[in-house]
Formats: sequence, structure tokens, C-alpha cells
Amino acid sequence: MNLTKRNNRATNQDAFASDLFIAGYIIRQKLETIVVFVDRSDMRKSCACLPIAVHTTCGVDPAKIHILVLDRNPKSAHSIGLILKSIGYQVFVTTHQSEAVALAEEKLFNLVVKAFDPDAVDAIALMDRIRAITPDTQFIFISEKGSIQVAVDAIRKGAYDYLSKPINPAQLIESVRKALDFQAVIAEDQQIKMRLRRRSDPDIFAGSSSVMSEIDQLIRQIATTDVTVLIEGESGTGKEIVARAVHERSRRSARPFIAVNCAALHDNLLESELFGHVRGAFTGAIGDRKGRFQLAHQGTLFLDEITDLPPKGQADLLRVLEDGIFRPLGSQKVERADARVIAATNKSLETESMNGRFREDLLYRLNVVMIHVPPLRERAEDIPQLVKSFAEHYCAKHQRRNKRFSTEVVNIFQTLPWPGNVRQLRNVVERLVVTIPRQTITAEDLPLALIRSVRPERTFSVRPGMSLAQVEVELIRQTLVNVTPNRTEAAKKLGISRRALQYKIKRYGLSALTR
Repeated sequence: MNLTKRNNRATNQDAFASDLFIAGYIIRQKLETIVVFVDRSDMRKSCACLPIAVHTTCGVDPAKIHILVLDRNPKSAHSIGLILKSIGYQVFVTTHQSEAVALAEEKLFNLVVKAFDPDAVDAIALMDRIRAITPDTQFIFISEKGSIQVAVDAIRKGAYDYLSKPINPAQLIESVRKALDFQAVIAEDQQIKMRLRRRSDPDIFAGSSSVMSEIDQLIRQIATTDVTVLIEGESGTGKEIVARAVHERSRRSARPFIAVNCAALHDNLLESELFGHVRGAFTGAIGDRKGRFQLAHQGTLFLDEITDLPPKGQADLLRVLEDGIFRPLGSQKVERADARVIAATNKSLETESMNGRFREDLLYRLNVVMIHVPPLRERAEDIPQLVKSFAEHYCAKHQRRNKRFSTEVVNIFQTLPWPGNVRQLRNVVERLVVTIPRQTITAEDLPLALIRSVRPERTFSVRPGMSLAQVEVELIRQTLVNVTPNRTEAAKKLGISRRALQYKIKRYGLSALTR
């Protein structure tokens, strides 16, 4: 084990963003990783420190996270606050319960770190009062009278975690990270969701495939504009997540993202659902009701399965896109439509238009920018990173210890057809995370129906409009997945040199498929 002496650590100062000494601990921050050096020595002696790596909440800006620290001991409260501030969190420290309640009424806190006496009820009473104001706020209790029973009782009463004094900075940082991960999954408050939105969904962009990198780059290019976007892809490929990615990177990110399933819009209520209605507009309209365009004002309106929109709905939508105004049902007042429109379909909108099932003029209005999300079988090289991302997400959601999937399992996943695409893979990973008690998930844990599924044919489609490079990368990918992952053998099958194949594998980001 490598030990770093405190008197030598100055040589590494340039590699770290911050350096903080608290109560016998040295905390160094570099990027999103906090390294805690635990001083095991007498304070008067120069000796080694034991480094412990703790990762902060991935993808979350710590400056957006608000934490309240309450401890009657001023010195202890100050130390806890310094530890959390070193990460970049917005920390508010108080030693009085009345002041804590007043702060909670003024600010929305993600987390409260509360020192308490397990023999008293003040901590539970405070938690109840703050949660009456902000139900999504998480609590971490700290006590000097630590025992297993105290910890169990604290968590049963609603705390996320319990820590004993003296505080170990590494444990505190890790506990806060896990509490935020959990909050990102269960929170209902829109402001808290916005603070944690990068953790609210599993990352479907995880991996190294060139096609997803191109989609990510395209999203970055169009997000800052208000152009309409059409997303095409098979069911389960993550079209709504792509739409949310466009929204979250846009200037409208702080405003609502409203998703509409067009297949669920009935003809007789279509106009009311999209544009709202006023009281008395029809029988049963006992009050004013906002439509989807009004709910998405200054935000984004996501129209899923747009091909299922009835003809009347297509005409109404076209009118709004062309004129930028609409009239709620039964109203004499015209309202301005200020919502970015993103549409999605699991069919070819162009084919539907050619067959007379979709308006050609609406197709042109929607298809200003088109994003094609590939099926999972065409991005098998991304599966290892997708599995890792999903496992981390669902371990946090279901409060399970971190689990890993064996190499054999990941290899099996890369050869499966996945008709349900990313959604099916996500559901399989969630099931295994919840049902398998062991930390490592092996091939024996996989459902038999999943193992028995095989690709019906070793073929792939070439779509009109694909470039030669896209065809080439798909041919190489399918050869590595379905024929052999061995580079030498694959090169022979493809009729090129091993060196040429190695270059193309590196160029197209297919290294995860080879050995």
C-alpha cells in the first residue's frame, strides 16, 4: 500500500484543486473525486496518511446542492460544514433548531445533516417539521451514542443514514453522495429534480460507439436553437431520453418538459387535450383546463408516436406550427404557442406519408432536424458501459450495495438480439440487481428465456441515405459480434489486413467487441 507523508504532500499540490485539513484528516479534491487522507499519527509527529477515494455524485453540479447542518456544538457544526463545503456544496450551518426551521422555510434543502441525542425526540420532530415544508428533503443523523440499534431506529423513523461521532469525512462524503443518488430517483419536487436531473435517468449514451457520439454531438448543436426535431427509432431505443437531453441542454431547461402519447389522444377530446378548454366549452367542462401547449409554455412539448395522431390532430398541429398561435376550445381568446416541439416515432414518417397515412406538409414541418436512434443490436460495443450505468442507477434507487456483472454475462448480453432494445436491457439489469443477493452477477443468474434467445438471422439492414462509412462500421460490428471477436480471424473474414482492421476498430470505437 502506498502511503503519502504529510510533509511530502506539497510536491503534489499542482495536481489537486483544493487541500483541507480537518480534525486529523486531509481532504484533497481533484475533479469529481475526493481523496481523503486519514492521519493515523499523533498530531505532533510527521507520519503517513492512508488515502481513501470517494466519488462525488456523477454529473451533478455540487454548487446546486443545498445542505443544512445542525449541531448544537459549534466546533462540530463548523467541522462538518467545512467537509461538505470542500466538495463545493452550498452549506448552511446553524446551532439552533429554530434557526434551522426558519432557513428551511426560506430555502429548499436537498439534505439536512443533524446531530442528535438518541434519547430525545428533537431530531424526529425537526425532520417532521421540515418534511412538512419540503417532503423530498433527505436526512442524515449523527450521534455520539452510536450503536446498531440507534442506527436502525433512526432509519426506521425516516432518516436516510446514520453516522456516529467522531465524524469520518470519507463516510460523510459517501453518505451524502448516496443520499443524493436516492433523492434523484424518488424526488417529486421540480426544483430538486432540476438540481439532480443528470442522475434522474440511466445514461443511454454510455459507451464508445461512433453513432451515439454523433447523436450526442448533434444534440449539442441543435439544443441552443428552437428548431423542431423528429426522432426515429425502434421501440425501447430511448427516444424520450434523447428528447429530454435536447431539452436539458437548451435555454428552456428550467421550464416544463411535457410528454404526450399521441396514440392515447381520442378524436373527441383531441383539441381539448392539446389546446385546453374553458368552462362550458362542452358538456362536462365544469372549469377551465390547460392543454399540453399551455402546460409546456416556454418549455418543450414532446409528441411521442406522432404517426398515431389522427388526421384532425395533424391538421391542428400543422396550423400551430405554421402560425404560432392557438385557441382553447370554447374560448374567444387566441394564445401564442411558445413551446419547442419534438416528435418521435417508431415508424418511418416518410413511408407513412407516401402511403397517405401522414400529412406530407406536417412531415416537412417536423423534420427540420432528424435524429435516428439505432437499435441496441447495432451498438453492441456500448453494452458493457450501459450495464455498468444501469447497475449503478438501480443499486442507488433500490438501496442495494454496488453490484458488478461478470465478463461472461456481459459477453452474453452482447450476442443477444434485444428486441426491446435499451429498455429491455435496463429492465433485465434492474431485475438482477433486485433479486440477486450476491455482489457479482454471473451467467447462472440469468433468466433461462433470456439465455435461450438467439438472433434469428445474422443479417443487418442497409438503409437508403447511409454513408459508406456507416455501412462499413456496421459490417465490422456484426462480424465481431456474430462471427468472431478475434481480430485476426475477423480480418480474414472481412478480406482486409489485421492492421487495417485495428485502425478501423479504433476509428469507429469498437474495441469493446474484440479480444
